[in-house]
Amino acid sequence: MRDFLAGAGLLLRGLGQWRRTPGAMALGLIPGAVVGLAFGAALVGWGFWLPSLVDDWTPFADGWEPFWAGALRVAIGIASFGAVLFLFAVSFTAVTLTVGEPIYDRIWRATERSALGAVPDVEYGFWRGVGDSVRLVLRGILVALLAWLLGLIPLVGGVLGGVVGLLLTGWLLADELTSRALSARGLDRRARRTLLREHRAKALGFGVATQICFLVPLGAVAIMPAAVAGSTLWAHVALGEKPSRDAVEREARPADPAR
Repeated sequence: MRDFLAGAGLLLRGLGQWRRTPGAMALGLIPGAVVGLAFGAALVGWGFWLPSLVDDWTPFADGWEPFWAGALRVAIGIASFGAVLFLFAVSFTAVTLTVGEPIYDRIWRATERSALGAVPDVEYGFWRGVGDSVRLVLRGILVALLAWLLGLIPLVGGVLGGVVGLLLTGWLLADELTSRALSARGLDRRARRTLLREHRAKALGFGVATQICFLVPLGAVAIMPAAVAGSTLWAHVALGEKPSRDAVEREARPADPAR
């Protein structure tokens, strides 16, 4: 539990990047706002059409007692909305990181400089980011499907599907968000996931905290820059990297609003 909370705390530390480089962090709100507007509209539409869709999916329940037919359709509706909500959170991350690649690269570099005093030489690359984002969405679909199936279990399905979906999507978010900082240090996909497994509790803590914020209305837009910064700090902690003397001295200076 201590490591889980420590991982969640790294997201809070990512918020501290607002004090050090407010300009870069403010720019990081723009891609999230654009993507969030589109995703929010799609989610509202899904919620609006879902009741009629559930009725179309369950014609066999028309002859049931009203209580049982209603209970079945409510369970399917809740499971369906929750599954899509998890998928949207994962897809939002993938699309926002791709659309805002230059901006989030700037936040990553600013976090590296302020925390360690230097930026790794290995470039992350746009197409590598696109590939990671596509894989994230595909894995997110599988998680959403699993959460939907669990949500159909009588009595406990809603809670079980929600908890499992939250943990699995949190893991996916941690994997995706840390990929930039870890790839810049020469770690390939297999090495990154090995490191995540070695620090499983910290990764889950960071990812679940991020996912919870994403589920709050407008939370995904507001927290995305901090998630990028916090994931960079996660990589530093997992790899045991320490700040240089220059970084410590820089931390003590007033922030530059233009950065």
